[in-house]
Amino acid sequence: MDNSSGSSPEDPDNPHSAAGSSFKSAEEALASLTVAGSQDSGKDEASSSRGDKGKAVAAAAPAKPALPAPLSGPLALMSQLMGQQPRRHLFWETQPVVGGTDGAASQPGAASSGAGSEAGEDGSGSIGGGGGVDLLEEGPIEPPTPLEQVRAEPYALPAAYEWCTCDVDSDAEMREVYVLLTNNYVEDDDNMFRFDYSQEFLRWALKPPGFYKSWHVGVRARQSRKLVAFITGVPATVRLRENLVRLAEINFLCVHKKLRSKRLAPVLIKEVTRRVHLQGIWQAVYTAGVVLPTPVTTAQYWHRSLNPKKLIDVGFSRLAPRMTMSRTIKLYRLPEQPATPGLRAMERRDVPAVCRLLKSYLSQFVIAPELSEAEVEHLLLPIKDVIDSFVVEDPQTHELTDLVSFYTLPSTIIGNDNYSKLKAAYSFYNVATATPLLQLMNDALILARRSEYDVFNALDIMQNASFLKTLKFGPGDGHLHYYLYNYRMHGPFQPVQLGLVLL
Repeated sequence: MDNSSGSSPEDPDNPHSAAGSSFKSAEEALASLTVAGSQDSGKDEASSSRGDKGKAVAAAAPAKPALPAPLSGPLALMSQLMGQQPRRHLFWETQPVVGGTDGAASQPGAASSGAGSEAGEDGSGSIGGGGGVDLLEEGPIEPPTPLEQVRAEPYALPAAYEWCTCDVDSDAEMREVYVLLTNNYVEDDDNMFRFDYSQEFLRWALKPPGFYKSWHVGVRARQSRKLVAFITGVPATVRLRENLVRLAEINFLCVHKKLRSKRLAPVLIKEVTRRVHLQGIWQAVYTAGVVLPTPVTTAQYWHRSLNPKKLIDVGFSRLAPRMTMSRTIKLYRLPEQPATPGLRAMERRDVPAVCRLLKSYLSQFVIAPELSEAEVEHLLLPIKDVIDSFVVEDPQTHELTDLVSFYTLPSTIIGNDNYSKLKAAYSFYNVATATPLLQLMNDALILARRSEYDVFNALDIMQNASFLKTLKFGPGDGHLHYYLYNYRMHGPFQPVQLGLVLL
């Protein structure tokens, strides 16, 4: 609620307040605050980036930074291979990440001579020629800090702002989070689409079993009480090769568009890290549409039209050369009914069997979640317009043999007189043991179309690449980079080796 005395000088809705660069996503804010350049808060630099759900995101035109010193190690190697001048990520160079405080030797081929390398077929990488160094062991980059030495007080904010903890169970506070994300999170290049995270979706994403309320971190303007920034963490157990690691999944970093010059993003990251450390957790996983030090893998979004006429009418896609609308509609037409016998919506009684299916399936991947029955119930039990999960039950043995699931993330369509929402499904976790995966996913498309979804999206992780082209998915321009915090792995890996989906 705004104070009746009016907007403060730091209120983002005050037209006379100091406004920062006009970025279009939280990721651009993060990039601008972590790439070397002017330290003047009004001259943040942004890299061209892509939204982390596959939408294109435009960046402010960057000024050319004055590089303080040559880079070495993985960042320099990456820049040499790309033929580009290396950039410095001043914030991340202070953090326990590969290419940050971890230095060069943690990555394959990061030899003292600067010789290149290429990843091995198993994704573990191989040392390049030229007198390389031994790889550091996989595992934590920095050891745990004794809890009594973890910073007890929150990090300092500019005087006009204060920390808050956002209560996921409060309708009023979730409405504030919804408004902040809706207006400031991710848009496409042309300001045509904006993600529309429902309150129900946010509760599902932020309240897994064992969640910590203190990890839902907000920043408010002191005078107006307006929520102007947000970041979250949720606990998870993830298997990193053979090691089970209790970590935090970091998500929803969002700073109000008019406050991007306040350099709040690094402080948000440090504060949620501090709160995670207070629970004795020292690692994290996160994704971004921008390249930071240093991705463990990079996945690409693919899109399958379910309602091609609407997608073309609103500008999401366009007619292919020499294609008419009627031919396009015919091209993407799906059968009326799924083909798989025994396919039905998942029920609570299915949780133990689904948990076993997932455990067996995910064991093949280098990085994958280790899910308890409580987590499977929370993540996969259907919730209308949030998560849909279907199982295949053998008609004779009543054994569950297959799983297919997708979550819902609509977008607001900006400036269109005929349509206001774009309903999108996102592939989640799919397991095929008795049914061909191609058939199972085609059934998922049919079920999504029957529920009036307009588009079905999927990353090329796990075994998804095996069905994308056959089922008429097209590659998008969105790439999603996966990162580990305070954990070293010998990557990068291929997307097919990744078994983890972050919301």
